[in-house]
Amino acid sequence: MDVLIAEFVDIVGKKNVVQGDRLSQRPKHYLDAGPTTAKVLVSPDTTEQVSAVLKACHATGQVVVTHGGLTGLVGGDDANSTQVILSLERMNTIENIDTVGNTMTVQAGCVLEHVQNAAANAGKHFALDLGARGSCTIGGNIATNAGGLSVLRFGMMREQVLGIEAVLADGTVMSSLNQMLKNNAGYDLKQLFIGSEGTLGVVTRAVLRLRPASTSVQTALFAFDQFSQVTDTLATLSNELSGQLSAFEVIWNNYYRVSTEDKRDSFSPPLDSNYPLYVIAEACGNNIERDTHAFQHAVEQAAEAGSISDAVIAQSTTQARQIWEIRENVGSAMRDDPTFLYDISLPISDMEAYVAAVEPALIKRWPDLKFFCFGHLADGNLHLQIAPLDQASQGDDELTAKLHDAVNQIVYEPLTKMGGSVSAEHGIGKIKKAYLPLCRSTTEIAIMRQLKQALDPNGVLNPGIIFD
Repeated sequence: MDVLIAEFVDIVGKKNVVQGDRLSQRPKHYLDAGPTTAKVLVSPDTTEQVSAVLKACHATGQVVVTHGGLTGLVGGDDANSTQVILSLERMNTIENIDTVGNTMTVQAGCVLEHVQNAAANAGKHFALDLGARGSCTIGGNIATNAGGLSVLRFGMMREQVLGIEAVLADGTVMSSLNQMLKNNAGYDLKQLFIGSEGTLGVVTRAVLRLRPASTSVQTALFAFDQFSQVTDTLATLSNELSGQLSAFEVIWNNYYRVSTEDKRDSFSPPLDSNYPLYVIAEACGNNIERDTHAFQHAVEQAAEAGSISDAVIAQSTTQARQIWEIRENVGSAMRDDPTFLYDISLPISDMEAYVAAVEPALIKRWPDLKFFCFGHLADGNLHLQIAPLDQASQGDDELTAKLHDAVNQIVYEPLTKMGGSVSAEHGIGKIKKAYLPLCRSTTEIAIMRQLKQALDPNGVLNPGIIFD
């Protein structure tokens, strides 16, 4: 390893090869302030340097774990004391913005929020948005095919990427920085790397798709007495707003309560806390007078049909931001140890039955359990935060792992017969790989393994991610 580290120093410079105390002082994750564990962390700043690092690791069979913004939730960035961390934090340059072709070329280490701001400053809109925008990186968003808050209108990260540059395990550079919406010249190779969680190659640069900036945004918070009202309102708003509906976020009562109670010092809850269900809806357009009228009319149509029990429409950007803070205040539901986080996908028509079955099953097993549910309803994506409040497991990693497995069985088992998925937008990582067969066939997994073997025959890139 000493010879390999010396080679890293030659490639990226001594100060960009981090080990020992310098490495242990770095936080492991944005949710874990513990020390980063690895043999060494290497931080290149060009694709050529990434290529040279991977070529050296491939030649010696040295395992590499890639790091972006460290905001993933499935253990994809875990490294042990024998492994090399490849961090793209220095590759954070926005290289070009084409306002005519509506593209932006960036390095993979760019933080999502910086990309959003650069697009806005150029009079454009980058459509991906998620709560970790201030920390997550474009490379990580691509590697996990990130979803977030605007998938309903703009699609997942896959829809925002026109071209990529990636380095394969052996150091080969595949540059496919396509800038066109239409390009049917053979296989679309970028799709192999989007959502592959860094197991097939390391994305170093990307051409992103930009959209026209919205000049009007309408935001509302609705309350409902039953789930059928939620789906009826979604149908009404979708039909009335002609594709302008960009978000439709559902929040169950327990999450609304804990989130708004946590913020009582800064503002009063916009709606009473006794409704079973809430929804944040947002629509974007480019004519504020017309868009405001259309949004209000759509809400009135839903209310007249009996679909909405109560509602408040934001009258300012401050009010809109306060409404969104209810949804994004996830920390308020994560104060118990351990809390397990879930990101599942299933048909909208099955959501009510799924939650009605899973929550009681969990409470039956752990009577003091805390269960919080919210998510991107229109995208079929729910997030669960579950704290079993099992005192015996606290501070005991082995017991916590067994507890996690027991909760997993209850959360994941119903998804198979509903045609759901154990991962909607966070990937599989290490945490979910045992449950991959619940939502992928034997044939699909075999093909995934063939791709891994073809592109990374020595198994040096993120081993143990997705499958063993």
